[in-house]
Amino acid sequence: MPIITAPVTPPDTGEPGGGGGGVPIPFPEIGFATATYTDPSGVVWPLTDTEAGWFTLAEGVTGLDAVEYELTTDAQPRGGARLRHAQAQPRTIVWPLYVYGDTHLEFVERWRALARAFTRTLRPGPDGVRPPGILEISRPDGSSRRINVFYQEGFEGQGKQGTGISSDAAVLTLWCEDPYWIDPTPIGVHRETGTLSSFFVPYPAVSSSQVLGATTVENPSDVTVWPTWKITGPASQITFTITRQTSTGQTMSESFTLTPAAVGHGNLLAGEHVTVSTDPPMVRFQDGANWIGALNWPAAVLWGLEPGANEITFQLDGSGPGSAVDLVFYPRYETA
Repeated sequence: MPIITAPVTPPDTGEPGGGGGGVPIPFPEIGFATATYTDPSGVVWPLTDTEAGWFTLAEGVTGLDAVEYELTTDAQPRGGARLRHAQAQPRTIVWPLYVYGDTHLEFVERWRALARAFTRTLRPGPDGVRPPGILEISRPDGSSRRINVFYQEGFEGQGKQGTGISSDAAVLTLWCEDPYWIDPTPIGVHRETGTLSSFFVPYPAVSSSQVLGATTVENPSDVTVWPTWKITGPASQITFTITRQTSTGQTMSESFTLTPAAVGHGNLLAGEHVTVSTDPPMVRFQDGANWIGALNWPAAVLWGLEPGANEITFQLDGSGPGSAVDLVFYPRYETA
């Protein structure tokens, strides 16, 4: 899931508490937490700070817990069925907001600003892409999880006598194309060759920081994550392999190989780098050039990291001082 990196600034409302999460409040599904919403422009809106001019009606919040799945099954000849596939469905979050003001105009200004911040997720950018907002849930221990959201409906008010003058409540429905919660702090693995020594003078020597070899990567997520790789030259060919144990105890491997010469570049020179994204599949040279053709299609498998320990191997042909591999991923979870 991509993370928005727009500048983060508090909303210009002139009110105390802008940009902060407020005091932790009890949410029915997840316990005590604070919440913020970051709109596509990078402005952070506190959702659990009563002094901001609006706050969350926590008892009405739903959709923060485990993902909904659609199951595909095969009927069995002796009765029952066998699960063939489980497909995670888009998540829908219901989020009630209470907005108020000391005067009617103050209330209307806040109401309009919040409505604009959420509905902005439906406005295409210059490239035609609709940027999501970010809903982030933070715990008292400082940890947090976030999810990309799009406004669907609900910023309408109660429509009852007496509402809409100095206060009103909106029950927002937020749609999430990726239903999993993301830890905003990435996990990275760096492997780099050290200064290589002569094999003959005075003794055989091997650097302790060779890129070549096996590495165990721990994925603390609840589900599979799809990492991004950065390969720094020199290198002539790079192969990434993961080895897994099947449910029957057998060993299986998946791999992909990147060969710069396949796109007419020649060997990756010292200091040059290529980035490989596994979801969505994308290969970019440092100048932005598309290097998807450098992968060994159709045999290439851009594999993900399963929860727990993952045994992976980096193999760099033509490596030397400065050759490096960086792996980065954001843990993904079922619940906020």
